[in-house]
Amino acid sequence: MTKIDPATAALLLIDLQERVVTLPTTPYTGEEVVANALRLRAAFRRAGAPVVIVKVSRPGNPPGNELVFEPGDDKIVTKYTIGGFAGTDLDEFLRGAGIRTVVFGGIATEFGVESTLRAAADHGYDTVAVSDAMTALSGISHENAITKIFPRLGTVVTTDEALAGLA
Repeated sequence: MTKIDPATAALLLIDLQERVVTLPTTPYTGEEVVANALRLRAAFRRAGAPVVIVKVSRPGNPPGNELVFEPGDDKIVTKYTIGGFAGTDLDEFLRGAGIRTVVFGGIATEFGVESTLRAAADHGYDTVAVSDAMTALSGISHENAITKIFPRLGTVVTTDEALAGLA
C-alpha cells in the first residue's frame, strides 16, 4: 500500500469544468471521475491536507468554463497553458505548504493531468496518479499514461488505494 502523509501531501484536481467533464472520455466518464475526485477531496480535507483545483482559462472563456463543484476553501490555480505549473503560483503554494507529494486526478489524462504531473516530477515532487480519478480522450492514451509514463515518474493507485493510504 502507498502511504500518503497528509502533512506533506496535496491533492491536485485538473480541469474539472463543465465543458471538459462533458467531453466523450474513456475509460471513465466525466461523472465517474468527478465522483472519485470528490471522494478524494473529502478525505484530504478531513485529513487537513490541501486541495488544489487547477482550472484552464481560454481566450474569451468559452461557455462551460465553470467548475462542476463549489471549490469552498480549496486553492484555485488558473492556468493558461496545458500544464498547471507554467505561469502560475502552484509551485510557490505547494512549497509554502511544505508539500512533497502531489496526488493527481482530473481530465484529460493525456493533456492537463500528464503535463502537470510531469512538471511536478521535474520540480522534485513525489507524484501519485489516481488511475480511476482521471480519464482520457482516447483509451490508448490513458492506458499508456497509467502503465508506461506515470509509473516512471511516481506511483499509480486507484481511488480506494489512495484513500487507504491516506487513512
